[in-house]
Amino acid sequence: MALISLPISIPTIASWLLSLAIASLTSKWIYRLYLHPLSQTPGPKIAAVTSLWLAYHTYIGDECTVIFKLHQKHGPVLRVAPNDIDIASADAIEPIYIARGGFAKAKAYSKFDIDGHKTIFSTLTLPERASRAKAVAPLFSTASIRQSEEELLTVFDDFVGRLKREAGKGGPVDVLNISRCMAIDAVSTYLFQHGYGALNEESGVMSASPFVDAFVGVGAFFNFTPGRMTDFVMAIAEKLMSTETTERAFDLMDKFTGKLMEGATLAKDVSPKSVSYQSRLLEKQCVSQAQIEVKDVSFAGTDSTSMNTATILWFLAKNPDIYNRLYEEVQSTVAKGEDPASCGYLRGTVREGLRLSWANPIRLPREVPTGGWKYQKYYFPAGTSVGVSSFQLHQDEDAFPEPLRFMPERWLQPTNEMLNHFFAFGKGSRGCIAQNLGTLEVTMAILKVVEADLLRGSSIVGDRYIRLL
Repeated sequence: MALISLPISIPTIASWLLSLAIASLTSKWIYRLYLHPLSQTPGPKIAAVTSLWLAYHTYIGDECTVIFKLHQKHGPVLRVAPNDIDIASADAIEPIYIARGGFAKAKAYSKFDIDGHKTIFSTLTLPERASRAKAVAPLFSTASIRQSEEELLTVFDDFVGRLKREAGKGGPVDVLNISRCMAIDAVSTYLFQHGYGALNEESGVMSASPFVDAFVGVGAFFNFTPGRMTDFVMAIAEKLMSTETTERAFDLMDKFTGKLMEGATLAKDVSPKSVSYQSRLLEKQCVSQAQIEVKDVSFAGTDSTSMNTATILWFLAKNPDIYNRLYEEVQSTVAKGEDPASCGYLRGTVREGLRLSWANPIRLPREVPTGGWKYQKYYFPAGTSVGVSSFQLHQDEDAFPEPLRFMPERWLQPTNEMLNHFFAFGKGSRGCIAQNLGTLEVTMAILKVVEADLLRGSSIVGDRYIRLL
């Protein structure tokens, strides 16, 4: 029987397919470099060609400094990926984040969904967020927080007590770890009306820290293009990096938040009036979704507040002259019979700490809406990802002379330019929902440390500036 002969060999077919793939990639690169609507925007060629450049720098953790240096070279408008623009100018804040509610969040935020569910933070549009945030927003008002200040003071007293105990052991004190304990206890005491109890744990790494670290780790994949491949890579990374300690921390948070849900459900049956965060959520959501929101705010409230607090304490220990002035100003305020939390130099210290701690330093991306957006001489079509970062704005020398110097006094009479450049909590309707609570927590924590004079004679471990890669 005659065999059917193939007119084209398998190696030839493979060669053609390879050539076709190369031609396709080359044509895509040429389009992105020379014909794409963003092709006239300054930036490195490789960033215009592939989003992997930005994803790589985000993953290894040097995105901030790399982009900062590129802005110094190319100017305030920078193309950092084929469809991504980073703007180092405060005048972009109003149109991107504030006007008409601001642009929608970029799809990258979907990576912060929890168990496949969106949260107040990860929702992309205002209507999506409003349905979740409306129920709990009153809890974040200054008036509401002030009403519960007495309960919070217990947390800050425990914070000072824990610092004293650790200092009494004679070795270096892990201030970030203890600040994390304070932060999760404060947010849980106020929002959930049930403290986590981290400050009363035995010395060592806070039990929920691996849970917080895991969420922080998601940020390493923030600029990977959303899709199945990225989901697959993140799932593999999660399995590879998961440890017994991490699993234990997640189990603890599951149990803690689960008990909160049980209590809120029972309370709802007894009284229709909702007072806690979880009770308010249950008015609009099912138990599983409400529990996810509780986990989300536990992470967010712990990570940023602890970083801000620890950074300020580091600067105060490094600068005894500033610490001495702060101590004297607080004592003077108390002597006058005034609220020490109203001390101008204390408020300036906190503000300056927020400026330099960069708890969230990278660009907060938003998606240009239908119709496109004209900024300066550039036109960005609908769907373009644009944004500014606190790392850029907080180092603008026109707004903050000697930007890397810790100078609380600069906030005693802040200029409009300083206020416009301040971006620690974002701005607009999608700014941090808990900024009032976070600011009060940091302020009271620093105040209590100063009142106890804990930093007198202290020193930092290693004499170098806190450096963000």
